[in-house]
Amino acid sequence: MKWRALEDDWCPVARTLSLVGDRWTLLILRDCFLGQTRFEAFARSTGATRHIIADRLKRLVTAGLLEQKAYQQRPVRYDYVLTERGKELAPALETFRDWGRTHLPIRRSAKPNATE
Repeated sequence: MKWRALEDDWCPVARTLSLVGDRWTLLILRDCFLGQTRFEAFARSTGATRHIIADRLKRLVTAGLLEQKAYQQRPVRYDYVLTERGKELAPALETFRDWGRTHLPIRRSAKPNATE
């Protein structure tokens, strides 16, 4: 089943996933909660292609989770700011963060010994 097909699903979890259920969208939202607002910052932080970032930002603006605010006119460039609707996702992202800290701790590989 395609993501867009979930938009009209009876299940609210499925409908929510149709909007925010891919890694790039969640990472953009994470960055917004951390205070990032600019396209280039999202691209650097997430590692997603420019096309993906543009697509996800457009979708989040259309859904009313982010608002565009022009900060430059020639060429027009925007800050992307969480709306109240977008801010309501904070508990969900905090739950992901907390679960990840508990169950998926960072595993740093041991540094090789210089004498080996």
